Amino acid sequence: MENCLIDWVFRTDRMILRECTNDLFSSAAEIRDNLRLSHLSIRRVQRRLQQVGIDLHYLMLLLFATQFGLHGRRPATKPFISSKNVRKRIQFARQYVDWQNQWRRMLWSDESKFNMAGSDGRQWVRRPVRERYKPKYAKSSVKCGGGNIMVWGCFSYYGLGPLHLIRGTMDRFGYKRILEEVMNPHLQTLEAELPDVDWTFQQDNDPKHKSRVVSEWFQENGIITLPWPAQSPDLNPIENLWAEVERRQGRRSFTKPEELFAEVRSAWESIPVQRL
Repeated sequence: MENCLIDWVFRTDRMILRECTNDLFSSAAEIRDNLRLSHLSIRRVQRRLQQVGIDLHYLMLLLFATQFGLHGRRPATKPFISSKNVRKRIQFARQYVDWQNQWRRMLWSDESKFNMAGSDGRQWVRRPVRERYKPKYAKSSVKCGGGNIMVWGCFSYYGLGPLHLIRGTMDRFGYKRILEEVMNPHLQTLEAELPDVDWTFQQDNDPKHKSRVVSEWFQENGIITLPWPAQSPDLNPIENLWAEVERRQGRRSFTKPEELFAEVRSAWESIPVQRL
């Protein structure tokens, strides 16, 4: 008899929980009426909601997780891509699906951020409760307060290009100077070494990159650019190089941007051509 009563209470609580989660704005009276629990007072339903929301819900999740081997994890994150840009990405993939050796004539480029205080990703520490500030469970912070640097780089099938430290905020004119003073000299070197290759320059759709002053510069210098789908940094193989630089750089902290850039450039230049 006692077990039957416990089962009935458990089933009733589950029904209340399910009804509540179906409509978070429903009142206790509406839940009672929808479930035909006329034998329960509204106050009783309210109390059960308070208890069910903490105790039963946790128990149900725990039982479900145990049964199916589920464990708490930090969720993976990925950038939002609109339906329109999803279609453009598919169109881009279909347009170039048959390319093979053609990719060897591509000069890939991108900007990337590197942190003065190492990775800005969240880190976890396993510790007992109420021992948050014990030295062995705490991480030292950097007095400079962090910060970061931005760099521009490029590469091709044949090797790495130069890495450039971006000082201050880069606008369309600053980007044009990088093209003039960094990218174009490297491209001219490639053209001299590989005269049979018709080079194409890749850049993303950052407004600075697509500005009139930059577009006119490409036309004046006869440089062909690859049409690039929006919201598609993952399609750029240079992202793999940025990740490789971070791995080679490690988690060291720096107080001066120049020191960090020297470390990043050293990591960049140490990547073997076989990795490209």
